[in-house]
Amino acid sequence: ILSKQLLRSGTSIGANVEESIGAQSIKDFLSKLSVAYKEARETSYWLRLLQATDYLTEKQANSLLSDAEELCRIIGKIQTTIKNR
Repeated sequence: ILSKQLLRSGTSIGANVEESIGAQSIKDFLSKLSVAYKEARETSYWLRLLQATDYLTEKQANSLLSDAEELCRIIGKIQTTIKNR
């Protein structure tokens, strides 16, 4: 169940970023990017849970968590830049 949740939230990040590229307005763009950010945060949660239950080693989890956190920073920076325009 946990791995399915991770798969769902992890793939949703890219899907929502892709949708944001085809957005019909800035508001729509930010909305879809906001969903991508939330999914990245959720993905981090599932990764931490999988690590805590020993489904992932600490090394695996740290690598994947680092990637998820970097996605959050990138998406967050894009949101901030667009909002400040």
